[in-house]
Amino acid sequence: MTIPITYLGIHVAFLLPPILILWSLAVRRDRVWLGLRPLSGLGIVILLAVAYTTPFTNHLIPAGVWWYGDGAVLATVWHTPIEEYLFFVLQPILTALWLFQVRPAADRPLTLPRRHRLLGVAGGLAVAVVGLLLLFGDLSTYYLGWLFLWAGPVLAVQWGFGSTYLWTVRRSLLVAIAVPTLYLWLVDRIAIELGVWVISDAHTTGYALLGLPIEEALFFLVTNLFVVQGLVLYVWVLERFDGLPERTGESRQLATSSDEW
Repeated sequence: MTIPITYLGIHVAFLLPPILILWSLAVRRDRVWLGLRPLSGLGIVILLAVAYTTPFTNHLIPAGVWWYGDGAVLATVWHTPIEEYLFFVLQPILTALWLFQVRPAADRPLTLPRRHRLLGVAGGLAVAVVGLLLLFGDLSTYYLGWLFLWAGPVLAVQWGFGSTYLWTVRRSLLVAIAVPTLYLWLVDRIAIELGVWVISDAHTTGYALLGLPIEEALFFLVTNLFVVQGLVLYVWVLERFDGLPERTGESRQLATSSDEW
């Protein structure tokens, strides 16, 4: 049985319109992150998203964690449809354009307490360890285990580098992450309902959020965490390097002294 909409149709119907709307708002509003810093950061995030997610999906798809409906995709490269690779590009753009509207920022130096950095790294690695343990469990935790194992190293780097700063801007960060995550949950739920892709019952826990498998919900939450945290930290670093000597009266070398590390 053919499906009523294709994967490319999902992009056209649900991803491109909000991207165009957010871009239109961005170029019209003054108080929006838009320029070399945020856009160069977005370019880097897109490259990292494609590079880091490609092995992940190309492992899980042939393992039977999910598959696609008849006629849902145009073609595949490796085991992944080209529309999936396109999603690796469109999701960061969508999330970033919303983030640019929210603009989480605080005037905080790059120097952070060592214990904060260590706790951040430990938190990310703990996620990875939980994922590894889940892989040794029942087949139903296979997707969840690989998701945590895959996410942990990235979270360890981001939290280890800037956990204190991310906590400082936590309220606006929550808005920046929650809105695109909720929207992508809705899109994912619609696509599953229409049979564009199918999530394996055998490789998932069976827990769902309003019909959306919890693993899928966590995937979009984690990937939006990657995008938002990465861009916020990137802009923070560039702003501090540009303004640090004038704002603190200290050199960059002093700002990264061994007292904090």
